[in-house]
Amino acid sequence: MSKITSDAASSSPSSHGARVVVLTVIAMLAFAGNSLLCRLALRGTPIEAASFTLVRIGSAALVLWIILLARGGADRRDARSAGSWASALALIVYAVTFSYAYVQLAAGTGALLLFGAVQATMIGYGIATGERLAPAQWLGLLLALAGLVWLVLPGLAAPEPVSSSLMVTAGIGWGVYSLRGRGQSDPVAATAGNFLRALPFAVAVSAFAFAHARFDIAGFAYAAASGALTSGLGYVVWYAALKGLKRATAATVQLSVPVITAAGGVLLLGETLTARLVASSAAILGGIALVVLSRRG
Repeated sequence: MSKITSDAASSSPSSHGARVVVLTVIAMLAFAGNSLLCRLALRGTPIEAASFTLVRIGSAALVLWIILLARGGADRRDARSAGSWASALALIVYAVTFSYAYVQLAAGTGALLLFGAVQATMIGYGIATGERLAPAQWLGLLLALAGLVWLVLPGLAAPEPVSSSLMVTAGIGWGVYSLRGRGQSDPVAATAGNFLRALPFAVAVSAFAFAHARFDIAGFAYAAASGALTSGLGYVVWYAALKGLKRATAATVQLSVPVITAAGGVLLLGETLTARLVASSAAILGGIALVVLSRRG
């Protein structure tokens, strides 16, 4: 009787809800960790952006491949057949520009630009394909765009323009990748397939930048952690959390990533939290929240 009671308790709605919360928190920490690890490696070690990207993509592909092998024999073929070259191209555009942008951008600023560009890409695609927005959603979209413009306007606290452009490009690449991944029956297999396909692109970028390549054990370790832990395992955890989250909730909870990243940049990397970043963050994240949470007209 005690075993039956225990089994029933373990499968109760409250325990399921707690599991979803824990998985979601871990996933958000992992996504923020990508920015922090990249910035830490490129600022604090000799490793350069191309090598960081190669190690990150390779580590993520390896971990995801191991996960598929552990799931069962049929999944070995899934990584080869799942995903697509188009998605892999969007993935490598994101990964390369992300790394090069963080050569100069602060962690929090980069995460805010990345997140804003991802959401703008996905919202823009919805509008272009006929999705109607309610007045509150249009207000939110304009507020978010105003915050993004304010963040990158020239001034003493403005981020470096080339790096900012690279991070916006990274966000567009990730937005395209996310749009292409909607409706996947097995997102883990698809992600593994895409990372495997992205690996030759990463090798090509690294070969092109070989004259500037610098091997560094600490930088290699940060890149491997970014690939294996905060990318590979992070995405697996996020896909598990998504099963228990509504679409609007899943979109809204990602608003925490730039905030977590900015806090981590201040606490772990000694970065400065500027008034411009705080104001822009409030406008961008608040505007996106309006778009996500408001009912469509």
